[in-house]
Amino acid sequence: MSTLRTITDFKSKLIGGGARPNLFEVEIPAFPAAATASGATWGTASGAEAENFKFLCKAAAMPASNVAPIEVPFRGRTLKVAGDRTFDTWTVTIINDENFQLRTAFELWMNSMSKLENNTGATNPASYMANAFVHQLGRGASQGRESTQNSDTAGGTGITPLRSYKFNDIFPTNVAQIDLSYDSTDTIEEYTVEFQVQYWEALGSDQTGTAIV
Repeated sequence: MSTLRTITDFKSKLIGGGARPNLFEVEIPAFPAAATASGATWGTASGAEAENFKFLCKAAAMPASNVAPIEVPFRGRTLKVAGDRTFDTWTVTIINDENFQLRTAFELWMNSMSKLENNTGATNPASYMANAFVHQLGRGASQGRESTQNSDTAGGTGITPLRSYKFNDIFPTNVAQIDLSYDSTDTIEEYTVEFQVQYWEALGSDQTGTAIV
């Protein structure tokens, strides 16, 4: 027999008032050396990209993954069994500052993989891959768990992550165009960066890197 649900019952299940999509932080703790080299052939990078990325990454997504089915025919029927797991590309939106610091870093990063002038590039994948983190933050400073990935809590705000995802061995494959127009007023430039992801992990409750998924 079905039980009548009340708004009080619903409220008791909505822990913390619900996770909010605008309370998050994205970080790439260490950009590849080629993306921050001051002696690069063009552009400049100061080495502060990792810190600025936390603030200027305007939008991102929690990870998605897929398991493809394998269809096995049997006497006019089809049995579906689990196949290989694949991971979607990951896209972030960046606010552009007047120094073009992060855009320069991403352009240098891509150039290290495939140089514009002669189509050569890094031969060791470890030299151009990095790890990234997405932290879902809670509304209250007492909610969530303190991250030990960094020396302070996410963003230095004292608001600790409710959940963190680690993206392993990412590298950019698209730095989007920035549209310019005389008609654009009262706005700041933005662009997207698309990354390839080897796989992701949902970190454990102590945020020390122990995967729970």
